[in-house]
Amino acid sequence: MKAVKYEICLLVAASMFLLIAGCGYQLGSVMHPQIKTIAIAPIKNETIEMMATQFMRQSLAEQFELDNSLKVKGLEEADCVLYGKIVSVKTTSIGYDSHNDDQTYTPAEFSLEVKFEFVVIIPGRAKPLVNNRQVIGRASYQVAMDNDIARRRGIQQACREAAEQIVIDTVEAW
Repeated sequence: MKAVKYEICLLVAASMFLLIAGCGYQLGSVMHPQIKTIAIAPIKNETIEMMATQFMRQSLAEQFELDNSLKVKGLEEADCVLYGKIVSVKTTSIGYDSHNDDQTYTPAEFSLEVKFEFVVIIPGRAKPLVNNRQVIGRASYQVAMDNDIARRRGIQQACREAAEQIVIDTVEAW
């Protein structure tokens, strides 16, 4: 009796394997097979946020490394190059705290939005690999003691979210 149950389980497992294999399911990268490396050109900044370019560049390098579809290389060595600019950094208060017997309200939580435009080109080709696109990274942060540090961390989080979208758009765009 146990042998029959074992054979049925084995048969079901083999059937599932063949079904999945027959449906074209594939593990691994969906990136164009001829493109293996990417360079991140210096990021332009159209805002007054001083550290935003460093945060974005670092986030892009980290996200490409995590995705593992493309290796980050220098401008001269890469198969394609990502050019981008930070278009805006917008902060909005979303939560308030009261003081003085509920007579004074001050912002206690903020929403931060980083808007980033980018294009990915293959050197020597007229048509870009990824046409001009815009992504928005969002984060929220609370002010505990130091507003500058909290805001800086919010910008880092928003850049990380935007970088995740950029990597997805780059490796799946072709």
